[in-house]
Amino acid sequence: MKNRTITVHGADVTITSRNEQDYISLTDMVKRFGDESILYGWLRNRNTIEFLGIWEQLYNPAFKPLEFERFKNQAGLNSFSLSPKKWIEATDAIGIYAKAGRGGGTFAHKDIAFEFGSWLSPEFKLYLIREFQRLKNEEALTTSQEWNFQRTLAKVNYRIHTDAIKERLIPSVLNKKQSVVVYASEADLLNVALFGMTAAQWRQANPDQPGNIRDTATLEQLVVLSNLESINAVLIHQGLPAPERLLQLNGTAITQMRSLVEMSTVKRLGNP
Repeated sequence: MKNRTITVHGADVTITSRNEQDYISLTDMVKRFGDESILYGWLRNRNTIEFLGIWEQLYNPAFKPLEFERFKNQAGLNSFSLSPKKWIEATDAIGIYAKAGRGGGTFAHKDIAFEFGSWLSPEFKLYLIREFQRLKNEEALTTSQEWNFQRTLAKVNYRIHTDAIKERLIPSVLNKKQSVVVYASEADLLNVALFGMTAAQWRQANPDQPGNIRDTATLEQLVVLSNLESINAVLIHQGLPAPERLLQLNGTAITQMRSLVEMSTVKRLGNP
């Protein structure tokens, strides 16, 4: 996906995609407040290092915790300094990355970018979240409008919505083992909540199927997926850990899919 730009309290902020995740330009965010020395000051803060380290431990299996501990122990010393490049190279971090050339700068996963927004200004953070969510809503609407309805019609019987189809569409309640696993990305967290499996598990189970797990989704599932993205963003900012968010998202997916299925059944039976 190409870069997108949002305007946050008068500042143009670039959003790009990496590994199917949204990354926001910290370089653009800081321009309204000064130069990148603000970013370096944020990075050398002990609370920042702890936040980055915990995020990496949750989502990055290759993260180097010993290097993280070394940085955390040095934080607060007058001689201590930390740059994005130094943090990335020492710890194999994935939450922040530096991009060279035109349109380059320091980018961070949206979770981290929102945290940096708090450092800059609580007001700026709220504007950032609002504009980011507006962009995601617009993208979801565009995806829905461009969806191939003919493929959906071929998969779903529009005359009779049988119980078997209902069982296929409505997500199952996650078992205890699934509910405590920390998944590698927020995308997979949503996949498990709605489809009951990660993208990799779907590919393993469907080796001959083209595309990915979301390409095979029904229109109803895509609508619910868009809603889950918005809800997950709110839960993240409330500080809920991934396992708790997963359970809430799964419950929401079940409720919303059941409502959409029932609504579709009434409409289809009334329009033979």
